[in-house]
Amino acid sequence: MKNKVFLSLTFLIISMFMCVAHTVAQEYTTWGLPEGAKARLGKGSIEEIAYSPDGTRLAVAAWIGIWIYDASSGEELALLSGHTAGVSSVSFSPDGSTIASGSDDNTVRLWDVATGDTRRILRHTWDVYSVAFSPDGSTIASSSYGKVRLWDVATGEALHTLSGHTGVVNSVAFSPDGTMLASGSDFKVRLWDVAIAEPLHTLEGHTGDVNSVSFSPDGSTIASGSNDKTIRLWDVATGEAQHTLEGHTYTVSSVSFSPDGSTIASGNGDTTVRLWDASTGEHIRTLSGHIHSVKSVAFSPDGTTLVSGSWDGTVRLWDVATGDTRRTLSGHIQNVYSVAFRPDGTTLVSGSWDGMVRLWDASTGEHIRMLSGHTGVVRSVAFSPDGTMLASGSWDGMVRLWDVATGDTIRTLSGHIDGFIDIDTVNSVAFSPDGLTLASGSGETRVRLWDASTGDTIRTFSGHTSYVNSVAFSPDGTTLASGSGDTTVRLWDVATGDTLRTLSGHTGGVSSVSFSPDGSTIASGSWDNTVRLWDASTGDTIRTLSGHIHSVRSVAFSPDGNTLASGSADDTVRLWDASTGDTIRTLSGHTRDVNSVAFSPDGTTLASGSGDTTVLLWTLPLTTEAPFYRHFGY
Repeated sequence: MKNKVFLSLTFLIISMFMCVAHTVAQEYTTWGLPEGAKARLGKGSIEEIAYSPDGTRLAVAAWIGIWIYDASSGEELALLSGHTAGVSSVSFSPDGSTIASGSDDNTVRLWDVATGDTRRILRHTWDVYSVAFSPDGSTIASSSYGKVRLWDVATGEALHTLSGHTGVVNSVAFSPDGTMLASGSDFKVRLWDVAIAEPLHTLEGHTGDVNSVSFSPDGSTIASGSNDKTIRLWDVATGEAQHTLEGHTYTVSSVSFSPDGSTIASGNGDTTVRLWDASTGEHIRTLSGHIHSVKSVAFSPDGTTLVSGSWDGTVRLWDVATGDTRRTLSGHIQNVYSVAFRPDGTTLVSGSWDGMVRLWDASTGEHIRMLSGHTGVVRSVAFSPDGTMLASGSWDGMVRLWDVATGDTIRTLSGHIDGFIDIDTVNSVAFSPDGLTLASGSGETRVRLWDASTGDTIRTFSGHTSYVNSVAFSPDGTTLASGSGDTTVRLWDVATGDTLRTLSGHTGGVSSVSFSPDGSTIASGSWDNTVRLWDASTGDTIRTLSGHIHSVRSVAFSPDGNTLASGSADDTVRLWDASTGDTIRTLSGHTRDVNSVAFSPDGTTLASGSGDTTVLLWTLPLTTEAPFYRHFGY
C-alpha cells in the first residue's frame, strides 16, 4: 500500500511539474519578483544541488531561492522564494513530497513540493549552512555556527541540540539506518548518536575546515572533503582513517558516494570534478568543463549521472561511465558589482565577481553575450556615448575595451599595474561625454586618463591618499569627480590635471560619485551610510541624505535630474527627491548588498546589481500593484 501511495504522489507531482514546465518555462525571469520589479537577470549563485528521490527533478539552492529543474530536459519548472537571504543548502524528503532549505536568514524552511507553499519555518540564531532529512523522513538535521539541531518534521519542534564544534558546521549527513549523524566543521568530523544526542567519535586528521561529509550506502564509511585539499575516508565503527585522497589543488567543497558505494565524486576549487574508487582511494577520472570553483556534486538515484554546480554559473550533468557532459544548465552568475545601460537603452551590461562581463537584452532579460578575458573581479563597466564600445575595469589591474557588436577585445590598458599587492585593482571606469577619453580609478590612489582610440595614457591625477573607488565626468566633460577611501571627493580639471577642489564631510570612505544631468550637483555615497549632495561650483554640502543602515555602494541621478537612486549594503535601493532630499521609496527584494544602480536613458527603468548575483529591473514610476509570484504555477 505504501508503494502505491508513493507512486500516486510521485505521479501527481510529476504531472504538476510537467504542466507548469509546458506553460511557463520561459517566464522564469518574472518569477517571485519583489514589488515594483519587472524582471530578474541571473538566477543567483549556486550553493548546493539535490536530486529528487525518483531522479526526475533537480533542486538548486541559490542566493535568491530554490530553483527546480527538469533533470532530463533542463527546463526551469519553479522558483521557491520566501527566504530573506541566500539559500545555502537544500534536501528532498525520502518520499519526495517535501523540500528542506537552509538559509543565511537563520531559518530552515519546509516546502510542499506539490504546491510550492511553505509548510513550516524552523528558526536558528545564526546562519544555516546545511540541512538533511533522516532516512525515514521524520527528522531534519540543520547546522549553524557551532551547533547542529534535530527537528521533528511533523511538529517543527526542536528535538535536540548537538554542541561541540567550535566553528561553522558546514555539512551534516545521516547514516543510511538513521542511527548516526555526521557533522563537518573545525578540522574535524564528529559522529553523533541520534537517539540520545551524544557524541560517538571525533575524527581528526584534516588540517583545514571540513566542508562536506557523506556516508557510504552501507554506512560503514564516511568521506569528508576539506580546505586542506584532501578527501579522507573513515571507518565508521572505529573512527580510524582508511585512505587520504590527494590530487585536488584547492579546497574540496563537496563529496558524494554513488548509490552502489563504489565511487566517490568530489567538487573542488580547482574547477574540476574528480571520481575516485571508494575501496582503494585511487583516482578514476577528472571531469573538466567548469571554469570556476565547483561548489556541489550529487549522483542521480540510478548512479548513471553526476550533477555539479559551479561558481561559473552553470549546472553540469555528466555521464558517469564516460565523463562526458550530457547537459549544461546556465543562468546562475556571481556577485554583480556594476551595471550600466547602453545609451540607446536596448542593452544592459553587468560586471561580476567571476571576472565576466555580460550583455543582456534590457526589454526581455535574455542573455546576449558573455565577454571573458579578465582574471579578476570586474568592478566597473561603462558604455561609450555612441554605444559601440564597452569599458571594464577589474581587480586584475586591467582596463579592457570591447567591441559591443562582436564581443571582441579591442585593447587592454595596463598602466595601473605596478607590482604591489592589492593596489593595482581598477575600481571604476567612465567615458568622457565625447567618447574620446576614458577615466579609471584604482587602488593605487591615482586616477588615470586614457585615449580611448589608442589606449595611451594621457594624464595621471594624484592627490588621494587611499583607494579611488569611483570616477565620473561632468556633463560638459571639463571636470572629473573621484571618490576615495580617504573620505573625500576630489574635482579635477580634465585639461590640466589640477585639483579644483576637495569636498570633505563624509566620515567614511566614498564609494560612488555621480553628476546631475545639468552638472550643478554632485552626489556621493559613502561607507558612513549616507548620501551627500554637493554644489559642484562651490564644493559646499547642499544636504545629507540619511536612511540607509549600512554603507552606500552606488548613487545615480535619473535622466531628468529629479530623482536620485542609491544602492546599499543593507540590501535595499532608495529613491530620493533630489531637490528636497526626501525618501520617495525604498525598494526591497535583493538578499545581499546592492552594489550598483543605473537608470535607463528614458528614465522608465532602474537596474540594480547585487551580491545576491542578480540584477533586478524596476519599473518607474513605481506602482503599488501586488507582486507577481510563481510557485509551481500557483
